Amino acid sequence: MSTPLGLDPDELVACVACGLCLPHCPTYRVTNLEIASPRGRIAAMRAVEQGVVPLDGVFVRAMEECVQCRGCEAACPSGVPFGHLMEGARAALASQPIADARRSPLARRATERVALSWVLTRHRVLLTLTWLLWAAQHVHLVPRRLGVPRLRAADLRTPLTAPSGDATADAWLFTGCVMDAWQRGVHRAALEVLGAVGVRASRPGPGGDCCGALHVHSGRRDEARKLARRVIDSMPGTAPIVVDAAGCGAALRDYGHLLGTEEAAAFAARVRDFSEYAVSQGAAEHLVATGERVVVQDPCHLRHVQKAHPAVRDLLGRAYRLAETADDGLCCGAGGAYSVQQPALAQSIRARKAGALREAGADADTVVCSANPGCTFHLAAAGFVVEHPAELAARALSREPVSRPT
Repeated sequence: MSTPLGLDPDELVACVACGLCLPHCPTYRVTNLEIASPRGRIAAMRAVEQGVVPLDGVFVRAMEECVQCRGCEAACPSGVPFGHLMEGARAALASQPIADARRSPLARRATERVALSWVLTRHRVLLTLTWLLWAAQHVHLVPRRLGVPRLRAADLRTPLTAPSGDATADAWLFTGCVMDAWQRGVHRAALEVLGAVGVRASRPGPGGDCCGALHVHSGRRDEARKLARRVIDSMPGTAPIVVDAAGCGAALRDYGHLLGTEEAAAFAARVRDFSEYAVSQGAAEHLVATGERVVVQDPCHLRHVQKAHPAVRDLLGRAYRLAETADDGLCCGAGGAYSVQQPALAQSIRARKAGALREAGADADTVVCSANPGCTFHLAAAGFVVEHPAELAARALSREPVSRPT
């Protein structure tokens, strides 16, 4: 029998409402509302599936206000796949009429549609708009609070040196959409670090522009599947796929679940976070001590989904004096497009993270290290100096010639 949300019944009943997830949920921490917790959201999903409550604007708001950090999954003793439940609920909402008018404003839905369907998936359009944004920044028309990074014409004008679509390379570097437009310097740093240990990397071929992460988060699964197939075709073979954006890496690693094919599962198994892969190739041994203090901020999709966050410490520990926050990796509030869609909640969540970063020693002279563009932009808008692990590693590279480990 079909249900309003079409969620997996086994996943839906896995939650025993123990409450151990509550301290790890950023929206619950800032609101103290049960409906803003993983436990409360799952209860709401069950009620809708069972026909106890309607699929209405109240339910929509509860689903949309989730930042999808998946910190609850790491804390859950029952292994509830909350991320899959949330993605399924949002996919259902994207395809069904809602019982009342209390849903996302029309203007926001239209903007989201244009961004996801016409900008992120068309890289030339994104780059053109990025040039316009650079021009607006140049004449001081873009407020810092918006979190847009300081764009540089040299970065936009100069392409990456790595070849495109080279199936004979040692590894692929997934360049993505926003990262290639707004943080191309991170890709350059990643290529420099990989090249220093003898790894010959290639960029994806045609179709490897957007991973579909934001589409999945927004419930646009069909669009996400189309993008996933394009990405898989853009990086054939068996070479590792190195990803320097935590959100993109988590999305690529979930292609097996998204597409449900053996090919997609095999592709997902090849995905490695940049720090994870760099450490495996011996890059940490070729960094020199800088004496600089760095506060580490774990992006949620690196820590809770990929579980690859220890590699950042393994890569940078020799070169920098690393400091940790005491908040157990709580979300910063970026959440992909969440900081734009839910600005009030995102800023309240960020305020907690900012406090934890300052307690750990982050100040005007201390860099915060983060491996995800959304976190970087969101924290930079709060006044922090944020750099990617690849940038920090490239800066600490020994300039002595090295050989790749066998």
